[in-house]
Amino acid sequence: MSKRRHTHVQINGGQFLINGQLTYKCREWHNCSIEGLLLNSRMVQGIFDDSNPQTQHRWAYPDTGVWCPDRNTREFAQHMKEWRSHGLLAFTLGLQGGSPEGYSRSQPWRNSAFLPDGSLDIAYMNRLEVILDQADELGMVVILNYFYFGQDNRFESERAVQQATANATAWLHDKGYTNVLIEIANECDNVKYYQPILKPDRITELIELVQIMSRAISPEQQLAVGTSFIGGSIPTDRVVELSDFILIHGNGMDMNWLPLQIEAVRRKTAYRGQPIVNNEDDHFDFDLEDNHLIRSIQLGVSWGYFDPGANDYLNGYQSVPVNWGLSTERKMAFFRKVQEITGASGQE
Repeated sequence: MSKRRHTHVQINGGQFLINGQLTYKCREWHNCSIEGLLLNSRMVQGIFDDSNPQTQHRWAYPDTGVWCPDRNTREFAQHMKEWRSHGLLAFTLGLQGGSPEGYSRSQPWRNSAFLPDGSLDIAYMNRLEVILDQADELGMVVILNYFYFGQDNRFESERAVQQATANATAWLHDKGYTNVLIEIANECDNVKYYQPILKPDRITELIELVQIMSRAISPEQQLAVGTSFIGGSIPTDRVVELSDFILIHGNGMDMNWLPLQIEAVRRKTAYRGQPIVNNEDDHFDFDLEDNHLIRSIQLGVSWGYFDPGANDYLNGYQSVPVNWGLSTERKMAFFRKVQEITGASGQE
């Protein structure tokens, strides 16, 4: 029997609600309402591991000289309250992570919560449960990414990808989670995807699979689902039509393209007013009066911090091993800005 859950995320029109209340209710910043937004950060490596013995040494902690996936998850969970106290309501977590080098040309490591046949890796799911439970207690939302390019080639067949989607979705329902939004694939239009069903022309099959399963298993606990595209890309009409929320990325974009990207989504005939969420953007400059974060909230779009860092325990939130604290000036600048915008106390 699933635990009693404390955090329930809902979508009403173009806004997010938590436990029936608009997020950041009645909050304005510089004459701009942030009600209904979901400020977030890309924290995809929270359950990371590597089953390739030839690459495991790359992720060793500097103080012990070894890699430990349970330590990574434990330290992640320990810092979540700090993020929440600064006003952060959501983060993206990955079942196949992201590049543990920040950006990578190739991915010889093996990091996946799925086995080749699509079944679930119990150790990964146990670590995932630690984080989702903590998020539920803190009133936080998790954008759970199922698939990542460079790891999808580990599946033995397309059927295995479908089975993985079904298994992960059933697991979330079995556990009773109501604080999860699903991102089927990170940047489905990335040319590095191996499985055709994870590419833009067919990704909607998996979106529909999650929606059909959710309606059948628990109509009152339907899981909202979408998929993201590479920085600056506009989701396809069919993805926009089917998605419960629209995911965009801001990586590598010129500042002036961001509002045009958002406008292009909203002008699509298929768009029906869903909330737009940027859950990956490597533009910073938080001390300036104009940046991607500020422009996004001015346009009523949720924004997500992506700090790739480097192979250094003091840098970034994506490069493994990760220091999950506010351990750099860039991290502190982001969280100070979120605290300022949201009016959070910053006190745990």
